[in-house]
Amino acid sequence: MPGVSAEATTKPRPDRGFVVFRWLVYALLAGDVVLYARFGRATELLDTAAWFVLLLLFEWETGGWNLPSRWRPALHGVRALAAFAVVMACVGYALERVWLDFANEMVWLGVIALLELEVRLPADAIRLHRIRRAMALALYLALVGFMLTWAAMGIGDEAASRESMRAAWLDAWDALLWLVAFVAIELNVFGLAPSRPRRDPRGTHSPRS
Repeated sequence: MPGVSAEATTKPRPDRGFVVFRWLVYALLAGDVVLYARFGRATELLDTAAWFVLLLLFEWETGGWNLPSRWRPALHGVRALAAFAVVMACVGYALERVWLDFANEMVWLGVIALLELEVRLPADAIRLHRIRRAMALALYLALVGFMLTWAAMGIGDEAASRESMRAAWLDAWDALLWLVAFVAIELNVFGLAPSRPRRDPRGTHSPRS
């Protein structure tokens, strides 16, 4: 194609299976929004829907989508509204005294802050990148802890109501999906996702990244 460098021509594309897997997770998260609309509290619905919008916008910004520049102001406006909704959800959890949800939300905000930091750090700041990734690992472990806590609450005991157990399982399922989604994002953004080489103009294949 005219105007495309050899490097761009031979750059490996994400493996199709990985792309399908990522979009399957996104579809399940969309289903989660529907589940919270049916069974969750208003704060949970606001929270999940806002994060889902932010996830799709992040996919747009990092996935190489070619969208008209005139759309950018509108999409940035949507991002601002979604971010405001996340903050309102945090406030809602605090007012409702649902501290597990509140703590989970704050940890996720920490994960986002570290992702933003990673993409802004200079490439040669090796030590800072390692510190950032160690901190991210700690936060992901905390999120796994929240997921397991909700799963344990879903098992319940004789005093637990069916509604509270169902709500706990829904929270555990939601937490699992978001963990998988962000692991896929980490792999994709930092070049660790499975990739398949493109055929170069000479008919040979470039190596995997």
